[in-house]
Parts: sequence; C-alpha cells; structure tokens
Amino acid sequence: MTLVLLVCTGNICRSPLAEAMLGRELTSRGVPEIAVVSAGTGAWDGAPASEGAYLVGLEHELDLSAHRARLLTRDLVQGADLVLTMARHHRARVDELGGEGRTHVLGEYAGRSGGEAEVSDPFGGDLDLYRETYTQLDDLIRLSVDRLVSEHRDSGRRE
Repeated sequence: MTLVLLVCTGNICRSPLAEAMLGRELTSRGVPEIAVVSAGTGAWDGAPASEGAYLVGLEHELDLSAHRARLLTRDLVQGADLVLTMARHHRARVDELGGEGRTHVLGEYAGRSGGEAEVSDPFGGDLDLYRETYTQLDDLIRLSVDRLVSEHRDSGRRE
C-alpha cells in the first residue's frame, strides 16, 4: 500500500478537500492500493472541516462531515511514501520532520511553477473563494494523478 499525505496549515480547508478529491479520483481509476490522508502544520487535533470546505465539498458530492483535523507529526511524515503540500512553507516544515526527498508542493508535482504551484488558503473567505480553491485543486489533482499512478506502477515493477 502506498500512502500519500496532503498537508496545509489547519487541515480544515485545502488538504481535506484535496484528500477527498484525490481519493475519489484514485477510486474512479481503479487504484485502491494508494491511500490518501491529510494533516496540518498548525492543526487543532479534532477540529471539523471548515464550513466553506464542507459546503463546497457537498456541491461536488464529497462528504467532509467525518473529517477531523490532525497535526502534522514526524510519525505521519515517516509513514508517507509521498507528501504533497499546498505551499512551499508547508514543504519546509515537512522536510524538518524528515520528509525531504519525498515531498513536493502539489502544483510543482503537477508541473506548475511560480505562483501557480501554490494553492491559496480560503480560510475566512466567502463561499466563492472556497469554490476558487476547489477549482484550483481540481486542476492540480487531475494533473498530478497521472504522474502518481505512473510512478506507483513503476515502483511496483522494480520491487
């Protein structure tokens, strides 16, 4: 089983949406051997998804009602085969926890550069801002999943 860890700040907006979106995409492609989890560099353990993330998730048939935030830990980082972060400062924190070499900013993993590589934080914004974040995540996840599946299948052939 390959484990992908998605990381943002509070683990209540971007990474829970990305976790649900990536999980759905992997399931639709018939790739059950890749599991997806999320965490936050400054998360309050047990906090629910933000209202905006929850509502935008529902608009796209994703149910975040069971999501509970968790703080990024060394154990989570060590257990992940791949860590995808929403911003560069998240990647720096993951690297501090031992994830160097397995960590990418989601947009860079998807082939984007500069400002397009980072996913902006909608926390505190209106529902339209959360919708923009969803659209940005949708684009990056679609671009990333081909690479992820290809790398996963290639690593399986070498083992």
